[in-house]
Amino acid sequence: MLLGTAVMLVWLATLPSFGELPQGERQTRIEASANYLSGEFHYTEPTSLYSNDASAGSWLRDSFSETKEHLRPSLPLPIDKTDLAGLEPGKDVAVWLGHSSAFLQLDGKRILIDPNFSAQASPISFIYSAFDGDYPYSDANMPAIDVLVISHDHWDHLDYPTLGALRSKVKAIVVPLGIGSHLERWGYAPEVIHELDWNQHVAIAQGLTVHVLPARHFSGRGLRSNRTLFAGFLFETPQRKVFYSGDGGYGPHFAEIGKRFGPIDLALLENGQYDTRWAQIHMLPEEAVKAAQDLRAHSVLPVHAGRFALASHAWDDPYQRISAASQGKAFRLLTPRMGQVVDIGDDQQHFEAWWNAPGP
Repeated sequence: MLLGTAVMLVWLATLPSFGELPQGERQTRIEASANYLSGEFHYTEPTSLYSNDASAGSWLRDSFSETKEHLRPSLPLPIDKTDLAGLEPGKDVAVWLGHSSAFLQLDGKRILIDPNFSAQASPISFIYSAFDGDYPYSDANMPAIDVLVISHDHWDHLDYPTLGALRSKVKAIVVPLGIGSHLERWGYAPEVIHELDWNQHVAIAQGLTVHVLPARHFSGRGLRSNRTLFAGFLFETPQRKVFYSGDGGYGPHFAEIGKRFGPIDLALLENGQYDTRWAQIHMLPEEAVKAAQDLRAHSVLPVHAGRFALASHAWDDPYQRISAASQGKAFRLLTPRMGQVVDIGDDQQHFEAWWNAPGP
C-alpha cells in the first residue's frame, strides 16, 4: 500500500502542472543566495511549518475528526464583473479578484498578482474547490498585462491552467528565485522572466519599479519543499507605493519594509487560511493588523480568502476579525466585493460589510 502510494506520488510529480525544479545556471544562482542553506530557502528567523506540538499526522487526524462549520458560504458571494480593459488610464486602482488574485493599475501600467481563475486550488479537481457561484474572470477578459507577479509556487498562487491561458497577454514577469523554472516549462520565454532574490528590484517600464521583498512562508508543489523562494512585493511609481505581502506569518520583515519604504499607500495583506497549528506561516487577522501598522500603511486591502476554503475557520471569520481588530487604527480598512474597483487616491470611498448580507 505504501509503495503504491509512493509510486503514484512520483508519477503525479511528472505531470506538466507540477512544473519543474530549478537546475543548471538557475540552481547555481539559487545556491549563491544568502537565503538558501542546506538545500532549502529559509526565513531570517527560525520558522516551523507546524506550531504548538502539531504535526502533519495530527493535522490529518484532526481534519477527519474535528467539526467544521460554515467553511463555505450558503449562497454565492457577490462579485462585480468589471471591464478591466476599460478602466480610466490615469487612475491608480486596485481590483481584488478573489483569494490572493488582484489587478492593479498604477501610473498607467497593468499589474496582475497571483492569478487563479480555475475552479480549484489544487491538482485534484474535487479538493479545494471554489465556492459556489459564477466566477466572471478568465484569460478572455484580461487586458494586456505589463507585469505579472507570482509570490510563490503553491497551487493556489501559481495556477497552471491560468498561467497557460494568459501567456500571450503577459509582457513581463517578476518572480522570486526558482519560479522561472516552472514558467519556462509552461512555455514562457526566458527573456520575459525577471527572477529575483529578496531585496532586489527591477524597473519594468518608465515609472514602475517592482521590489521583491521577504516573506515568512514556504514553497513547493510536489515532493520537495523550499527549493524555490517565496516573497512579497512592493510596486513603486512616482506617485504610489503599493505592497503585496504574499503568503506568510508575522515577522520583523514588516517593520523593516515599513522603515525602508513607508508610508505605503495601499497594502494587500494576507488574511485567511490561518490556524494556530501553522501559526508561523500564516498570519491571524490580528497579526495582519500589526503588520499594517509596521508597514505604516495608509490603507489595507485583505486578501487570501473569499473564494477557497483551505483551512478550518469559517469562510467569513477573516473579515469579522480583521474588521474588529482594525477599529481605531490609523489605517483605512478597505473591504470591496470581488471585482469592485478601489480608487487608491480616494479617501472617501466606502465599502459595505458584504459578508454580513444574507445574499448577494
